[in-house]
Amino acid sequence: MYGIFMESWVIFKQYGGNGYLLFLFGAALLYLLIAEKDLRKKIVVAIVPAIILVGFFVPFTRIAYVAILDDGADTYYRLLWLLPMSVCVSYAGCKLFAKHKRIGTAVIGAVIILCGSLVYKNEYVSRAQNLYHIPQVVINICDKISPEEGEPRVRAVFPKELVHFVRQYDTDILMPYGRDIIASQWNYYNAVHEVFEKPETINAEELLAATRETKCRYIVMWQDRSIDVSLEEMGLILVDNVDGYNIYEDPKMAN
Repeated sequence: MYGIFMESWVIFKQYGGNGYLLFLFGAALLYLLIAEKDLRKKIVVAIVPAIILVGFFVPFTRIAYVAILDDGADTYYRLLWLLPMSVCVSYAGCKLFAKHKRIGTAVIGAVIILCGSLVYKNEYVSRAQNLYHIPQVVINICDKISPEEGEPRVRAVFPKELVHFVRQYDTDILMPYGRDIIASQWNYYNAVHEVFEKPETINAEELLAATRETKCRYIVMWQDRSIDVSLEEMGLILVDNVDGYNIYEDPKMAN
């Protein structure tokens, strides 16, 4: 039971990122449990979130979740989506400001300054190139490999800089791994990622063994990516070059 509890604790810490949000949520929850006098509001913004949070750490909750869902071990963190963190923190801040204007102003101002970050410094934030607000190259590539209406979905390998955006644009294109693999703090293992992203020079034979094992029909690769043997020599078809990315189709996975 202790091991299951610690697994939940690790998931909770990873969910909180740098920890500021978890600290704010905990402080807001404690403040609302004490300061909120309206029972109906307290139930919504304090009591129910507290019950969900406690339930998340109870080992029996995780055991039941994993037993019911096939992918329960990988998606247990989604229970944390039930926590209205932003609502609780915002409401607690407003309540503190309304009750203690001077102290509230100082505390809220310090929280915003110390816990915030400039969003435009994020590597995935850039000037919008289209209505989807994702890189245009992703749209161009997906339009090349997306199945026709009525056809089954296809599976493709994308470089890590594109992985975040594919699913946002076209859910008919599946990938052997997603953002959870790329995020270093989770340290998950995926055979395709190991041979596609980690080596300085890709071993073509190992790559194809991994992609065929995961039923990948397409491999999208930066045209200058180092590889020991050309994928065309390995029997793949170069479908197109889109904005510097080569799109290869594996005939063995076409059917």
